[in-house]
Amino acid sequence: MAWDENGKIWFNGELIDWKHAHIHVLSHVIHYGSSVFEGIRCYKNKQGSAIFRLKEHVTRLFDSARIYRMEIPYTENEISQAIVDTIKSNGLEECYIRPIVFRGTGELGVNPLNSPLEVVIAVWEWGSYLGQEALEKGVDVGVSTWRRMAPDTLPNMAKAGANYMNSQLVKIEALENGYDEGILLDYHGMISEGSGENIFLIKEDIIYTPPMAASLLKGITRDSVIHLAKEMDLEIREEQLPREMLYLVDEIFLTGTAAEISPIRSVDKIKVGSGERGPITKKLQKEFFSILEAKTEDRFNWLYYLD
Repeated sequence: MAWDENGKIWFNGELIDWKHAHIHVLSHVIHYGSSVFEGIRCYKNKQGSAIFRLKEHVTRLFDSARIYRMEIPYTENEISQAIVDTIKSNGLEECYIRPIVFRGTGELGVNPLNSPLEVVIAVWEWGSYLGQEALEKGVDVGVSTWRRMAPDTLPNMAKAGANYMNSQLVKIEALENGYDEGILLDYHGMISEGSGENIFLIKEDIIYTPPMAASLLKGITRDSVIHLAKEMDLEIREEQLPREMLYLVDEIFLTGTAAEISPIRSVDKIKVGSGERGPITKKLQKEFFSILEAKTEDRFNWLYYLD
């Protein structure tokens, strides 16, 4: 991750200097976690700089805001254009993009409605989330002692800042136990997802992934992988998965905007398959990056070019 302290940040409709993008210490978001956000990537390929699934990410940002009764004072098209403007103003060809909507300074108390909404977009250079080597060799993960929130506690379909306190506990525990990432179970003890990624398991050439009911975020990279698998005539099933399947399958991989498609080589120190990236994971990775790198046709219209 590389900050550019001489760069620009889009702040409530204006591009301002990075060093001037401040909020007050009494902002509602600091005290109560009242924010929703997105993580988006812009890739440089031979045709130019392209944002991956921009429309879907912006729509999910607005959906998250709607769940928390945040009325964003801009249209989806305006936010999409603001993202493009922010990337261009920073002179980046490839970057990670963070739009965030949060409650600012108004009234301190659990009631958020008297605190104004702030809308911010930042961009920066960021490589592979779990490390470049992880894309090929895989990562080691452990099943967390923490669970995903129950369906009637916090809305997992909202990409909300407060939800990621749960993710932080999982990530810290994983790192302290010598793992790269942690896997959460849902309220019923079934497989849910990683601290910031969705999960796929492969057994005898069938791809399994937990359903939305397993308290997971509706991942956009997850959706992309499902599209690719179906196009390749690979059988894919969305169903409840017990923890022990993690120890019995041939391949496992994580998906996310930051993680992209990252294979798992061990779970709780039990080797997954051969202990290295499996053939189906490799096949999906190859097709996924082939589209991002403009080596094959963007037949799903996933790429939004800046120019």
